[in-house]
Amino acid sequence: MIPAMRTLRASGLLALAAVVGVALAAPRFEDSMAQRLLACTACHGEQGRAGPDGYYPRLAGKPAGYLYHQLLNFRDGRRHYGLMTGMVDPLSDAYLMDIARHFAALELPYPAPPPASAPPALLHRGAVLARQGDAARGVPACIQCHGVRLTGVAPDIPGLLGLPRDYLNAQLGAWQTGERRAHAPDCMAQIARRMDAADVSAVAAWLAAQPVPVPSGPTATMPAPPPGATRWRCGSAPAVQAAGERP
Repeated sequence: MIPAMRTLRASGLLALAAVVGVALAAPRFEDSMAQRLLACTACHGEQGRAGPDGYYPRLAGKPAGYLYHQLLNFRDGRRHYGLMTGMVDPLSDAYLMDIARHFAALELPYPAPPPASAPPALLHRGAVLARQGDAARGVPACIQCHGVRLTGVAPDIPGLLGLPRDYLNAQLGAWQTGERRAHAPDCMAQIARRMDAADVSAVAAWLAAQPVPVPSGPTATMPAPPPGATRWRCGSAPAVQAAGERP
């Protein structure tokens, strides 16, 4: 065999080996929900554990009803982020629920929270708002709806722990300005608008500094309301709405 032909044959064998190697290394096509939803994890982190920048929240383990309503809100214009809207716009209600149930079923550990950097007085105010609320302003305690462990209540109310301070600040601000909305009656918008900037900063700082308990999943029942208090009516959480009303 002449040298040129040997070189060509060797090059061909190397190319074939490279193609085979790439094929063997490529992830197997499964047509599973986990594989279909890799598009979600590109921003929300591996398995929906949260993005690294603090603005793409955790999806894993959140209540299915809550995740479903957020997907509907992006699709139907109650929440605004072009990339999310473009992804969910062509999807049916049933498929959005399939997505929500997939992420809700993931039981994954949370990382430890970053050390608190806020002043002690601000953290104390945040703890009071989270655990007791502010009756003078008509602000209920976070635990009244989000559960005594603040890990949410199935199927519709999310946990508040394990979220970055910047994300919590941004979402409360979005409720205040109407950038983020939910089905009427929009209880979170009403509550957020009764809080001033200092209260938003305080509760966000305190929540972000708390470790997530184990187990970290949502509870099954709503906590009993404090004496004399009634449930807020929340259009995206039918269980809360059915338990009582507050104008």
